[in-house]
Amino acid sequence: MIRIVRRLRHNQLVVDTPSFWRRLPLALLILVTGVLVWSGIRPNRTGAWIMETVWVVAGLVAIVALRRRFPLTPLLLCVLAAWAVVLCYGGHYTYALTPLGDWARETFGLARNPYDRLGHLMQGFAPAIAFREVLWRTSPLRGSRWLAPLTVACCLSLSALWELLEWAGAYLTAAGSPDFLGGQGDPWDTQWDILCALLGALLALTVLSHPHSRQLQARSQPHRS
Repeated sequence: MIRIVRRLRHNQLVVDTPSFWRRLPLALLILVTGVLVWSGIRPNRTGAWIMETVWVVAGLVAIVALRRRFPLTPLLLCVLAAWAVVLCYGGHYTYALTPLGDWARETFGLARNPYDRLGHLMQGFAPAIAFREVLWRTSPLRGSRWLAPLTVACCLSLSALWELLEWAGAYLTAAGSPDFLGGQGDPWDTQWDILCALLGALLALTVLSHPHSRQLQARSQPHRS
């Protein structure tokens, strides 16, 4: 956790960031890059792998390019790294055929591989912290009661956009096959996906809003020279 120490230097509150947090971005970059490379080795379906992992590549490029102008909080970096791992794993096997999901189906007697539910839960969980951070730092919503509902609205918009992209991807890479969508025969799969994203966003805001706010406030303080 970022430590805040009070110093008698110009009567300012100084943020003392331990070396662990300074090394964290590089460690997460190595982790995500390694998982990304692994996922690209003989994936189950190349088209599905590209669609799942292109967002990981784009995210890595954006974070590295903006690391000085818009450095992200450690909490957001960790959440995004976890989401990237989920995407890479699902992209390698396809969501309907992941071994982890098969294990969960057999262990808990489920009717289908539930890994895609985890994927869409993360699709709400991680963007909730990302949208919250961007809105906090670039808009008048810092400390506003509208911050949480607008963050959830952004996550729902992203989830709906993703469903449209999946629909287009099915036609571009799989000749319109419904199997590409990983619905596993569920006619309400799209609605379940959006619901999972909503639950993920609400869970993230409920559990992580306070520590996230502390890190955002600490980042806004002047750093020790």
